[in-house]
Amino acid sequence: QVQLVESGGGLVQPGGSLRLSCAASGITFSLYAMGWYRQAPGKQRELVAAITSIGTTNLYDSVKGRFTISRDNAKNTVYLQMNSLKPEDTAVYYCNARHIGSYSTLDYWGKGTLVTVSS
Repeated sequence: QVQLVESGGGLVQPGGSLRLSCAASGITFSLYAMGWYRQAPGKQRELVAAITSIGTTNLYDSVKGRFTISRDNAKNTVYLQMNSLKPEDTAVYYCNARHIGSYSTLDYWGKGTLVTVSS
């Protein structure tokens, strides 16, 4: 059974920092691209950051210079370090694991962790 469990969300003041973690089980973690998505109230889910199985990273423009994505294959965990947080970063953050095979794509999601940026 595949599980992605996010942690680290919470309430933080503008300008503050949080580190989200996503622990994966039931998959060969090192073979999966991992991503962080977020969904704010009334908005569509959007990709925030992604990291390939070999460690190449990609960040959404609005978080470049503030967020960093990393992975620890020994711990089956992906991280999202969020600095200089803004109220518009408020959202539920979801972890995604994706493996694109020759004939199919495997996609798994966590249940999300809420990040609230407010004074």
